[in-house]
Amino acid sequence: MNTICVYCGSNAGNNPAYAAQARALGARLAADGIALVYGGGNVGLMGIVADAVLANGGDVIGVIPQQLVDWEVAHRGVTRLEVVDSMHTRKARMFELSDGFVALPGGFGTLDEMFEMLTWRQLGLGKKPCAFLDVNGFWQPLMAMLDSMVRERFLHAEQRNDLWHGDDIDILLAWMRDYLPAQADKWLDEKRRSQLKLTPEDV
Repeated sequence: MNTICVYCGSNAGNNPAYAAQARALGARLAADGIALVYGGGNVGLMGIVADAVLANGGDVIGVIPQQLVDWEVAHRGVTRLEVVDSMHTRKARMFELSDGFVALPGGFGTLDEMFEMLTWRQLGLGKKPCAFLDVNGFWQPLMAMLDSMVRERFLHAEQRNDLWHGDDIDILLAWMRDYLPAQADKWLDEKRRSQLKLTPEDV
């Protein structure tokens, strides 16, 4: 683990515990010599975790689309700021730079980014660990939704269990360092992509 990408809100939320967890994670990454990769913003939990890494002597790599730079939300004090042309390019670049992914509380963007990484891993496009670092049960409803996906046979149990969820940073980092990806196939019921054929009834 040389670099960890953190996805999180561009707002700080209404509970001080969210910011406290972001600061704790940033300080721990710096202490362990792990560089932070993140969305390059100076606002919300994004700015808080970046500032915590920097305040503790760590390295921060921000990746931000030009549109957000134009909106003046880019963090100018990070170790390295990469400005890209689009959100799509941003996600791909963050994937390239990172050895693993952690989601702190956030909104649409946080879910979009983390679930794209989970989908890429499910399709065999990456083998990097993904974790949800919780605060006061923020991610519990999402974990319940994933359990429902397993029960309704839209998701393998192995793939559901192939991510970490909890609120302990020590346990999180130990899990990421020892991570071995699940070997479950994307398709349920032993169907392979080559065997799937649409019929008029499916359309």
